[in-house]
This record gives sequence, C-alpha cells and structure tokens, in this order.
Amino acid sequence: MFAGLDRTWKGRIFAEMSRPYLDSAAPAALFLQPKANPSPKGLGAVRTRHDRVGISPLIARAYDPDDRNGKSAESGSPDAGSGPVWDPLLDGATSQSPVIDPDVQILTRTVADGRRPTPERVLAFRDIIDSEIGDTALTRVRNIERELNLRNLYLKFEGGNPTGTQKDRVAFAQAQDALRRGYDTVTLASCGNYGAAMALSCRLAGLRCLVFIPEGYTTRRVAEISDYGAEIRFQGQDYEAACDLSRATARDRDYYDANPGGSNTALQLEAYAQIAYEIYAELRDAPAAVAVPVSNGTTLAGIHLGFTSLYRRCRTSRIPKMVAGSTYRKNPIVESWIKGYPECRDLDPTSIRESAVNEPLINWHSTDGSDALRAIRESGGWAAYTSDRALRGAAKMLRDTDGLWVLPASTAGFLALIEHHVGEPLPGDRYVAVITGKQLR
Repeated sequence: MFAGLDRTWKGRIFAEMSRPYLDSAAPAALFLQPKANPSPKGLGAVRTRHDRVGISPLIARAYDPDDRNGKSAESGSPDAGSGPVWDPLLDGATSQSPVIDPDVQILTRTVADGRRPTPERVLAFRDIIDSEIGDTALTRVRNIERELNLRNLYLKFEGGNPTGTQKDRVAFAQAQDALRRGYDTVTLASCGNYGAAMALSCRLAGLRCLVFIPEGYTTRRVAEISDYGAEIRFQGQDYEAACDLSRATARDRDYYDANPGGSNTALQLEAYAQIAYEIYAELRDAPAAVAVPVSNGTTLAGIHLGFTSLYRRCRTSRIPKMVAGSTYRKNPIVESWIKGYPECRDLDPTSIRESAVNEPLINWHSTDGSDALRAIRESGGWAAYTSDRALRGAAKMLRDTDGLWVLPASTAGFLALIEHHVGEPLPGDRYVAVITGKQLR
C-alpha cells in the first residue's frame, strides 16, 4: 500500500489517526421510510495535498474531508471553522425501515396487553428479541485487506439492529427485565441512539419510557424518540447530569433505571457479550483482536466478558486482545490507558468540546470505564485516539471499497486497529472490528 512513499509522508498521514465522527440521528417512525437529507450547498469536490503525492486513492479518501488550506473543522482545534461541515453521508445513525418485521408485529399485541399474565407477555417479548435483535453480519472486507496488506480482517456490523446501532441489544434486554419485574415505566438519559433504542423497545413491551436529554442538546433522533411514544425531558447541563436526574427520578418514583453503571450492569454486559458469542459462532474460535469504539466502555467490557466465558468453557483457544478507539483527548478510557493510570480517571468536564462527528464518543466520565480499561490490559490489547477527519474518512472508505454505509464515530475501533498495523505490522491471523452504527444512504 505504501510502495513509493517515504517515511515522512507515511508518518504524516497516519499521525492524523492519533488525533476523532457523528451522532445526531435521522428520525424514523415504525413503518415510515426516513426522509433523505437535502444535499448541502457549497460542498463541491476539494482537491487536497494528498492528491499531489503517490498515496493510495483509498487512503487519500480517508484524509480528505475538512482539510482545506491546512485548516481543520474539528471542534476545539485552534483553526476550526465556524461550524461542522454537514454531508448527507455523515448524518447520524438511522433505523431500519420498517423498524420491526411486520410478521412479528402480532407478538406486540400480546406483549403490550397488560391484561395478559406477565409470563405470557415476557415470552412473547423474548420471541421479538430472538427475531429482531442481534445476529448481525460479520463481513470479511477483502478490498481493505488488499490495501492494508492485512489478511482476514472482518467487520461486525451492528447497524443491522432495528434502530441502527448496538444499543438495541441492551435496550431490549432491559425492557424485558423491566417487564418481568413488574415495572410500568423505564427511565434513562441519552444523547440520541440509546434513547431511540430504549423508546422502541418500551413501545413494543407496552411500557412507558422517560428519556432525559441534556438541556440545549439537539439531535435528529429526538423526533424518532417521540414518535415511539417516549416522554422527553430536556434537563441537565450535560449527559452525566442528565443521568443523575434520571437515576434520582427512578429512585423517587420507583421506575426502572436503565442508565449505565447501576444495579443492571451485569445485565447490560451480558447483552453485549452476545456479540462475542456471535463472532465465535462464525469463526469457531476467538480472533487475535477485537476493536471497539468506546464511550462509557460498556460494549467493550461486555464483549470481553463474552470471550472470557467462551475461553473458560474451553470453546476457544484464547481471549482476543481488546482494542479501544475514541475521539482525540475526550475519552477517559483511552486517556487512562495512554497515561498508565491504574483505574479509569475522569477528565476535566470543561475540556470536553462536542462536534457533529465526535458526539457518540465524548465523555468526561466513562461509567464502565474501569471495567473496559481492565479488559484492555488483561487481554494485552491497546487503546488509541483518532480525529474527526480520520473517522469521516474511514466511513467513506468503507462505503467506497466494500459498500458499507456506517456511522463515522463507529469506526473509531477500526482506526485504532489499522493505526497499530501501520506502525507495527500485525501477524497473520484473524481480526475483527466492531462497527456500531448504520449511516443513512
């Protein structure tokens, strides 16, 4: 891939990977096709410095987007422009259409009927989960393998879940738990994707859903959350404050608390452990490494839990190295790994600046960060930052080379894996990157 490139250019290109891409999701009602976003004005093709050297076209595309006259549109950079550059390809996770298979809809009548016995409702909801959640595609990306000279690279695409992200796994598991335990209301805090997943699962389970969204926060998924029948409260200065308010409401009103880090942590981790079981079912052993985007760290910790369980049951010959990727200097897990902290340490809340690209990844406090950090270390894995520019470019690269339409922020783990391979070639083996969100076409 780098034939003819001197070390200076190679280092300059992949230095961008060490520096974070997008949430705001598109609204979609249960059986409505989401509207396409209008084409932005004034975003013609831009020729960059990469066009003038002998760089692989694929890699050049990964570093094009906002590099105009050497200026970055990444939030917080000294030379940032007046605002994010919107692109119809980079516009948030999106739901399936229709969200739930029409053939499964008959089950929702049983689940939502409060007159029926609870065991009957729970079993019907279990059937919905089995039919609609998980079993997402594991795809070998041969074209990218050729570019990177890295054989047996697989992407686990979580965009096949109903609302377009891995959040459906934990949302439906908690809705089932709330139903089984006799709750009538579920509460949580969200900036978009998790709120949409929880709102849909509660609608299908016949439960009331109360979603706290930080004050002044705008996301395209608000309309979708509302369409699913959830009640929205814009309260809290940031996501962490909204979580605190949701937890307090759950305590005071005896609602089911679906926020991360509470008494349901084991249930949440087990929901994400299913990703590990599905990878094993396809590969029949653990891969050498599994790369995951991290925010709270729950997904990575859950996948590690799943592979640990498989190894202890002698189903696999090893536990894969866990690789974490996140937005540049805005995630406590990656920061703590880089600085060698024994536990995951919070960041300064005032240092966190959100962009249209990095929102799904930023956190000053990672709720399950210590579990994720421990998983990375115990497995011999690593963590790395990446930039908005690289995330945006990676999404376009996956679209152009292998036809995958992915949420840019969901490529953070993929980029952390690639960066390591470029700096220190990985041995011949099998590698998996989890892509956590679907992008609107």
